[in-house]
Amino acid sequence: MSDQPELEAVYLITGGDEPKVELAVTRLRRRFAAEATERVSALECPAEEAVALCNAGSLFGDGRLVVVTEVDGRRTSEGRLTGGWKAADITTIVEYLAAPAPGTTLALVAAELRKDSALSKACAKAGRVLEFTVAKRGVVSWVAERFRQLGVQAEPDACAALVHLVGEDLRALAIEVDKVATWAGDDPVTEQEIEALVAAVADTPPFQITDAWAERDSGRALEATERIFDRSDRPRRDEAARLSATLSAHATRLNTARRLREGGVRSADAMGELGTRSGFYADKLYRQSEEFSEGELGAATVRLAELDLALKGGSRLAPDLELQRALLEVSRKRGAAGSK
Repeated sequence: MSDQPELEAVYLITGGDEPKVELAVTRLRRRFAAEATERVSALECPAEEAVALCNAGSLFGDGRLVVVTEVDGRRTSEGRLTGGWKAADITTIVEYLAAPAPGTTLALVAAELRKDSALSKACAKAGRVLEFTVAKRGVVSWVAERFRQLGVQAEPDACAALVHLVGEDLRALAIEVDKVATWAGDDPVTEQEIEALVAAVADTPPFQITDAWAERDSGRALEATERIFDRSDRPRRDEAARLSATLSAHATRLNTARRLREGGVRSADAMGELGTRSGFYADKLYRQSEEFSEGELGAATVRLAELDLALKGGSRLAPDLELQRALLEVSRKRGAAGSK
């Protein structure tokens, strides 16, 4: 006799923790023969067709699983849900769940259905609702927990740095956590390992350079630029232009952080004005802004504007050399010749 729990007529699987949502679907599919499983998208399959699939039964006499994904739509690049089932589709499903087909399990996958929606209530009454959510601003904790599940000790700054580099896409984060955990083995993971192993895909500057700049460690800043140049698939001219732009953006954010900090605004409340969704990055900007006077940040902004002009044809020197000259000047220690 199987120790598996009895299957419900319907499962509503929802929430922003996409890896867990997909795992729940996978575990459910393992309960059925491959030939007795149908998977469709609500973007292409109206509710009437989904109900017809449920009522079709199995030619093999076993249980049947019908999985409908994207019930409430697919996210756009701006994060909005579009497409998915309309009110009439929901009514069709609610009516079906009043008398579901025997031996058939319907699995509905949605991104963020409200608990008090008609579909959620109908699914809770006829089967089970499985919700996998991530608490607001809880992505760093999610990363830390995933490392723990893999038996790897990851420092808090390492988890925050990973989110800073990759963004808040949980699927992408899960892939990177698995990759770093495999590399780490029994060793702890620090921020340095994350910087070395994870490519930046989120809209963030190369903070190996900006950290060295803030610490006035010009040697480390130059080493970081060389590593970036060596790893990049872009021509050095293009990579120098990209780094110049991100350094200028970082200088602007440091100016903003300094102003907000001196005005008594907490870093957690400044993320919008700083142009970031990362609390880790906002905290770092606040800490780094303490290391510069208003005059120093003003001078750095001017020097980086001169670098931009040089890279756009204002200099005959090699672009990577122009970038490194500028880095040497803006990261000069206080009291050094030429500093203010």
